[in-house]
Amino acid sequence: MTRRVLIIGGYGNFGSHIAKNLAREESIQLIIAGRNISKANDYAEILTSKIKPEAASLDIDRNLEQSLAGIKPDIVIHTSGPYQSQDYHVAKACIKQGCHYVDLADGRQFVSGVESLDKEAKEKGVLICSGASSVPCLTSALIDHYKIQFKSIEKIEYGIATAQLTNRGLATTSAVLSYAGKPFKTLIDGKMQDVYGWHNLKFRKFWGLNNRLLGNCDIPDLEIFPLRYPELKTIRFEAGLELKALHIGLWLLSWLVRLRLIPSLQGSASHLLKISRIFDYLGKDDSGFYMHFYGADDQGKQKELEFNIVAKHGDGLYIPSMPAILMAKKLVSGEIADTGATPCVGFITLDEYLEALREFDISWDTI
Repeated sequence: MTRRVLIIGGYGNFGSHIAKNLAREESIQLIIAGRNISKANDYAEILTSKIKPEAASLDIDRNLEQSLAGIKPDIVIHTSGPYQSQDYHVAKACIKQGCHYVDLADGRQFVSGVESLDKEAKEKGVLICSGASSVPCLTSALIDHYKIQFKSIEKIEYGIATAQLTNRGLATTSAVLSYAGKPFKTLIDGKMQDVYGWHNLKFRKFWGLNNRLLGNCDIPDLEIFPLRYPELKTIRFEAGLELKALHIGLWLLSWLVRLRLIPSLQGSASHLLKISRIFDYLGKDDSGFYMHFYGADDQGKQKELEFNIVAKHGDGLYIPSMPAILMAKKLVSGEIADTGATPCVGFITLDEYLEALREFDISWDTI
């Protein structure tokens, strides 16, 4: 049976990668949607597909329910961020339409709060899944996979090294700047404590890459994991820009927010994005990720383990895109029959995730 999968933002940074993969499926009729119908049509035309994709004009802020009623999707993949400034009206419209919903949200409160829609979603018999991305999908899959090697995991430290030449969109930039210099809570030594966005600078040598500067980043994991993994005492997540000068520049600008000289950097997202692109000639398209586990083995002795992943030639964008791809395939095949509203944790195993990445220039190792 063919299922209709609508990708909101289907010609954008992440949506285009998701569409390219799902277009190969014999049981999926893709609908590429966005505000610009010309771009949607153009991208639908160039896709190599089993079933010719459709294109649709759709604005999530205008007549969304009417648009969904006309398109009649079975599954909606929402890729149009930033989610930090959105409510759940897209998910609610999907519930009303009676279709499943998956998003790539990385907003902490957005992802953790989606459970507020659980009752409505169950009544309609649909799944509302938020955060189908690197965080919290990949990160929770890593913990679930490796925790059997520990008697207990007490601390995790992890981070992302971004690539300068990865196609950076305004939505992603806006999301990153939304918490720069602002306090947010993370679990440290068993207590939720304040840290500041893009502060606590440190150097780290990434496997397969070079040394990177890292700073604090706010992600859904910091809200979800203390409840999902109550044995954890410390959770630290950091990210870093490839070019150290740009990372230091962001760190300096974040002090304007921390000192309350300006309310936020988010309003300057378009200008700062243009400035960062001036330096593209100095960068590469290689990105990386690590997660370091600290805990105890079965004998109670200290145990550490580290998972590393590196993506070359721009293939890093497939890492956050893959959960939405796998969720759509599982919903179409009937492998996932869950209903309700939940963050994207527990649906995809680490083995499934990594197997799906094998066709790309992505490698990983555990030490």
